[in-house]
Amino acid sequence: MLTPNALFVEQAQIVPFFMPVNLSSGALTGDVISMKNFEKCTIVFLAGVGAASQDPTITVLQATSVAPSNAKALNFTRIDVKQASALTSVGAYTTVTQAAGNTYTSDTSGETQKLWVIEISATDLDTDNSFDCVQVTMADPGTASHIGTCFAILWGARYMPPGSAIAN
Repeated sequence: MLTPNALFVEQAQIVPFFMPVNLSSGALTGDVISMKNFEKCTIVFLAGVGAASQDPTITVLQATSVAPSNAKALNFTRIDVKQASALTSVGAYTTVTQAAGNTYTSDTSGETQKLWVIEISATDLDTDNSFDCVQVTMADPGTASHIGTCFAILWGARYMPPGSAIAN
């Protein structure tokens, strides 16, 4: 749990999977982050307005190293979303529950701004087989310009200050 008696950066790490980019430039393979030193990984995807029928699809993978090695699906069932023509007009998240899977595509058109949040616990990883890393990929949504970024907030640090999330 985060404590208000310490600075956020003394308790958590923020790591980009991929920097702001035109999503239509092709499929994206995000960096791999290690959860060895953290209990939770909150994945945040933020995108501007795209075009009809050009919806982004996010995929979450787990790996055994930041190389990545042996990447495989990391299933999740909950995603919290804010989607509107202007996100500044949306106060609350809408919780979407899906069958266990490692991908998510919005059920609304690409013509909205998007803020998607997926929360992963270290216990969700296949630790019996040494999986302790997380990666995000994004399929190419189409040809229309569509700016987006994805990053992780790693928290529940096992040590203070929190260690690196980009090294094994």
